[in-house]
Amino acid sequence: MSISSVKNSGIGGVKSNAISDISNNEEAVEIEVLVIGAGGGMRNDAQNSGGAGAGEFIEQSLFVSPNTNFNVTVGGGGSSGGTNGSPSNFDEIAAAGGGYGGRGVNFVSSAHRRTMQGGSGASGGGGGGTTNTTGNIEIAYGSAKNGNNGGAGKGHTDANERSGGGGGGAGAAGSNNSGASAGNGGVGLTTTIISTAQATTHSVGEVDGSDLYFSGGGGGGAKTTNGTGGLGGGGNEGQNGTANTGGGAGGSFSDTSNPSDYSGGSGCVIVKFSSDYSITVGGGLTSATVADPPSGYKIEIFTLGTDDISFSK
Repeated sequence: MSISSVKNSGIGGVKSNAISDISNNEEAVEIEVLVIGAGGGMRNDAQNSGGAGAGEFIEQSLFVSPNTNFNVTVGGGGSSGGTNGSPSNFDEIAAAGGGYGGRGVNFVSSAHRRTMQGGSGASGGGGGGTTNTTGNIEIAYGSAKNGNNGGAGKGHTDANERSGGGGGGAGAAGSNNSGASAGNGGVGLTTTIISTAQATTHSVGEVDGSDLYFSGGGGGGAKTTNGTGGLGGGGNEGQNGTANTGGGAGGSFSDTSNPSDYSGGSGCVIVKFSSDYSITVGGGLTSATVADPPSGYKIEIFTLGTDDISFSK
């Protein structure tokens, strides 16, 4: 088999001596990997907050050495205390976590509106809002190649106008607030490394018709019209990001002083490799073997933990 071209690779595509893209290496194992960083969480101290950013999406084809240990780590979603998601990795190929959603904070002056800015990450979190007329809250930036910015939040004395921005997704930026409407989370990216039926069986990604998405941004919170999460596990207003998708948490809104916080969706790692080889998985990882892979291949899906794996004949 000839090596596939590198596609959708992000900031993590660094290769060690055991990872090679030299196609004439007859001893190497050809694999395809999908590495999804975890989505950001959000914390809300007042009425409305922004949606969190999605984890990074990296899909890459490469050759690796047999009988060699490779570390696999699945990142956990950002906490409901408002933290970035954790990175996932296949050896040195690392997918960063998404940025946290911007906080809603009452009675913040224009000079201090950056306290409501979302966090920067693989994709940025959306801005929150306040009861004062501060104008739009500055966006947070996405740092990954397959990452995008979060949308702007809004402060306004009219309760109906307070609204959060959407979190950035791997495929598109989160949208800004618009009038009384919160911003929507940015859409994620699609993959064909597994089928939509296999994804449903193993509860990874988000299926939409014939497409499988990962790494969607969370929607912003608002009093009037809430934002929706981006395809790829992004949470709607008042929802966690979906597990095993890298989706960002949705923003929240409540007329109480302390609305609920929400967590980002965990990441995952998927490895597709030649059926001529077997895989050994360390006990610190939770994984599942796809029962019906394409002819000539095996597929292993990792959804929790960290440990080494190796390939052998």
